[in-house]
Amino acid sequence: MSFVSVVVPVYQNAGSLADLLARLRAVAAGLPGERFEFVFVDDGSKDDSFAVLRRLAGEDARVRLVKLSRNFGSGPAILAGLTEARGECMVALAADLQDPPELIPQLLEMWRQGRKVVLAARRSRADPLTTRLLAAAFYRLFRRFALPNMPRQGFDFFLLDRTVRDLLAGIQENNAYLMGLILWMGFDPGVIHYDREARPARYGPSMWGLGRRVKHFIDSFTAFSYFPLRAASVLGVVVAVLGVLYAILVVVLRVVHGFPVEGWASIMVAVLLLSGVQMLMIGVLGEYLWRNLEETRRRPRFIVEQVVEGSGPLDEKDARQHQDPAGHRHQADRLAQ
Repeated sequence: MSFVSVVVPVYQNAGSLADLLARLRAVAAGLPGERFEFVFVDDGSKDDSFAVLRRLAGEDARVRLVKLSRNFGSGPAILAGLTEARGECMVALAADLQDPPELIPQLLEMWRQGRKVVLAARRSRADPLTTRLLAAAFYRLFRRFALPNMPRQGFDFFLLDRTVRDLLAGIQENNAYLMGLILWMGFDPGVIHYDREARPARYGPSMWGLGRRVKHFIDSFTAFSYFPLRAASVLGVVVAVLGVLYAILVVVLRVVHGFPVEGWASIMVAVLLLSGVQMLMIGVLGEYLWRNLEETRRRPRFIVEQVVEGSGPLDEKDARQHQDPAGHRHQADRLAQ
């Protein structure tokens, strides 16, 4: 009998939490040989998410709540849940039910076959056109210039063995892209493909806005690729060579042929072009320097304000576990070694 932790980051998801827990319970009921805990991480929600989670924890002792002191972002929230999870393996999925919990048995089956990392990769996504276009561009660039083993449509739904979780928790990077770290670690991940469902309108709009997408894009590339720096260097060399060639041409035309050199317009074009290129290079360099500064500060990636244990009724198999929680923790630790 295995102990499985399901980790769910929560940010402004009050409307979907009861439906998600109901489907997770159904999945657990269909796997009588497994024991489950459901770890919900409130990532600084401003709505009623934490109140809803408290009520659900009072109905089911398998529910554990991790409340962060503020909004740290989806990646740190998932990492906080993985760190608090006690299972022999951990499954992470979104709270808005776009990732179907019914895939969990397939993830567990591949884990039992020996895979330490199992990815639920999107085959297609029923998102708005703008979201699909931006996602396609991001993953295409990321596969080309960072990690070529990234699934074509990406992934946010995955399973990790406890040993991999321990290694992941030991990586101290403040602005790291969590999914990229999982791929960077290797372990020959198994992949299950699925069609991502549309976000139900009754759950409200997604909190994953344009600003978060841009930051995610920049963080991902600076963490796993030096391509922006190399591109800036190449652009600088190209502009410098063109500038020298043009300067030689102007001198030759003026000295040899007496060609009149125009003043204000040509100077302004050169100044604006070169200034734009320089500012672009400084900006790229600044992105890398800022993230280097963030790493030297060694600030924690998340701060846990409180952990709330569920107090609802347990079925027989979970009741036996709660009689000796320390014993299970030691057993899981031995399995992780």
